[in-house]
Amino acid sequence: MSVKPEHYDVIVKPVITEKATMASEAGAVVFQVTKSATKPQIKEAVEAVFGVKVKAVNTTITKGKTKKFRGRPGERSDVKKAYVTLEEGNTIDVSSGL
Repeated sequence: MSVKPEHYDVIVKPVITEKATMASEAGAVVFQVTKSATKPQIKEAVEAVFGVKVKAVNTTITKGKTKKFRGRPGERSDVKKAYVTLEEGNTIDVSSGL
């Protein structure tokens, strides 16, 4: 499968948090994706860009919080995350980059 430019539009960046690290021990990788991305699009993009076989894709939308910025209230944007479970024997090292 060849990598298309739109595959890079689907995946925004990998998420590296405590929860994502715990998920990686279970064979899952967490990515921030565009809000309009569907599960089949995410699966196709991850398989093409990283050259791995994807078993399942679960998504969550985290609503943006209201935070103070320089004393004024500001709104963080909503974020869509994809928990991508890989087939046995496939790994993605998100710490090294592309």
